[in-house]
Amino acid sequence: MNQTRKITLIGTGLMGLPMSRNLMAAGHDLTVWNRRAHRAAPLVKEGAKTADTVARSIASAQVVISMLSDGFATGELLSDPDVQRALTAGMVWVDMSSAKPEHARAHSTLLAGLGVTHLDAPVSGGTKGAEAGNLAIMVGGEAAIVEDMRFVFEAMGRPVHVGPSGSGMLCKLANQAIVAVTISAVAEATLLAEKGGADPVALRAALKGGFADSVVLQQHGERMSEGNFTPGGLSKFQLKDLDNTLAEAASLGLALPTTQEVRNRFAHFCEEMGGADLDHSGLYLELKKRNDLT
Repeated sequence: MNQTRKITLIGTGLMGLPMSRNLMAAGHDLTVWNRRAHRAAPLVKEGAKTADTVARSIASAQVVISMLSDGFATGELLSDPDVQRALTAGMVWVDMSSAKPEHARAHSTLLAGLGVTHLDAPVSGGTKGAEAGNLAIMVGGEAAIVEDMRFVFEAMGRPVHVGPSGSGMLCKLANQAIVAVTISAVAEATLLAEKGGADPVALRAALKGGFADSVVLQQHGERMSEGNFTPGGLSKFQLKDLDNTLAEAASLGLALPTTQEVRNRFAHFCEEMGGADLDHSGLYLELKKRNDLT
């Protein structure tokens, strides 16, 4: 059975660009749209279609994937009357952005009224995971729809159904708390090793396979010791996700003290040190500044 779909992907930025390439490689009929048209131009040269408006880009799609900055951006898109008129019953809208669970649930309700099924399916793995097609994909929504969409998801990574609407976004917030706290720990370990005279490259090799090993240690530890903070995951988006995490925790009556402290450090890095558009491993620079090493 042919499982390829007519897909429109909205948002061809750092993540959306490689995700689009993997969808095309899997044989899907892809249309792309980006607010800044030049960001979609490389994909059009490689065979994707495009349109002059976002509404026209989704007009004949079976599946719409949004990969935008946050839930507010997705909500603004969904409230556009032209976009709503372009939707048809039976479509599936997959929001792969990072947003609040409440946004996902609200978008699901809005789309259901238009006959469109909604899945919230944020991802983890950064640009390297997007390029390799091995993103972790956390999917909230109806289990049967998730299974029907499996071939689409598997072009981009490894999908796991984590619960009802909003659950994907909730799991992404949990993921972002782990990533941020781990970046903080890796920064401290890297600085400790460097100042103490150990080789940080050898440190990562020595820890490989042990309890302290992680993708964050290997990838972001390398960035820290090389001073390479070209963005794969933007610090301003990490801060946004931590704010959403803490807001969700507060709504559940929970205090997350470690997450709060790391959030405050990211806020200082973004707002006081000009690090908003640097990779989130740039928290290492904030640590060095604390220690008067910059």
